[in-house]
Amino acid sequence: MQSNEEFIKFLGEGSCGYVHLVRYTNHDGSSFLAAVKNSYDEDSDNLNRELQILRELRGYPRIITCFGDFLQEGVSSYGNRVHKLLLEYASEGSLNAFLNNYPDRKLPEPLIKDFTRMILEGLVSIHGHGYVHCDIKSDNILVFPSPTEDSSQYEVKLSDFGNSLEVGQVPHYWAKDSPWAGTPIYMPPESVRDGVANKTLDSWSVGCLVLEMYTGVVPWEGVKLSDIASRLRCGEAPEIPASLPSDAKDFIETCLSRKPEERGSAYDLMFHPFLTRPELEEEEKKTEDRKRNSFLLRLFKLRIRRTCSKKKLRTDVSDKKPLNLRMAPQFKRTLDKVLSFEDRDTHQLQFSFCSVFTKRLISD
Repeated sequence: MQSNEEFIKFLGEGSCGYVHLVRYTNHDGSSFLAAVKNSYDEDSDNLNRELQILRELRGYPRIITCFGDFLQEGVSSYGNRVHKLLLEYASEGSLNAFLNNYPDRKLPEPLIKDFTRMILEGLVSIHGHGYVHCDIKSDNILVFPSPTEDSSQYEVKLSDFGNSLEVGQVPHYWAKDSPWAGTPIYMPPESVRDGVANKTLDSWSVGCLVLEMYTGVVPWEGVKLSDIASRLRCGEAPEIPASLPSDAKDFIETCLSRKPEERGSAYDLMFHPFLTRPELEEEEKKTEDRKRNSFLLRLFKLRIRRTCSKKKLRTDVSDKKPLNLRMAPQFKRTLDKVLSFEDRDTHQLQFSFCSVFTKRLISD
């Protein structure tokens, strides 16, 4: 597909390889940038597994996009064979790097809520396919400029699926002396206990990540890595500052619940009050008001018709009289207009008219 490639710059290095920014040029002259993840033979299985998961999740929201259906092969600068995974390039870098753009690495609260919502959207997609990410952390959340003007200025996507497992799976590298499914400072108590990957493992990591976006420091700051496991076994969790807003504290506490079933799924967490959008609540309220008003107006018209029908049954044709409505004169013309509308027009009426008329309606 690509006719040539141009190395742009070195982006970073991880436990299973390194990442370059590369420009690829197609035969038709078009080009695109890709973040190329390079792994040596001994780590190629992890890279291939990541590719398979990304292929399954291709097109789903908040998930990094991979290019192509197969790993490419190349040679490193030292002459070693490498396997390459081509990924979309995040121009704003990782969330960890993005935090450095703000004083004390603390994000504004609206941005924290937007990012948290996006991360949960990505997890809903991952969990829906039967996977647990197992390594949600600020290094693995990538930041992009927002493609739309009417939303947040930035958007985030989940990346690095090298540690991802199927639900219920235990990582082959888990051991009692190294009891972690992912990065230790983001791992929950059950990781220490048995290493089984469940969806609520990611919920704990989200709580740690939200805490990091508020405070600017990683969870368990100042605690030795060797002490984290024992603290988790004793029922401790990362400290939540009292200065945080109450809804944010409640959200983090929910994510950091010692009992996994009390954390809720990623989908459940999206509806926590911390992430409620006032504009959506207002729109839902307006929709409900429109439905209620339409129903009451239909009911009002039905009452008028039934009243007319009863009078026809009670009165001889020669003695038939029109329906008497005692109301202020200024409402008569409006009522006549209401009764002449088709059913589809009732949606356009305001509930206030209906309230006034029903109060003044008195049978003969």
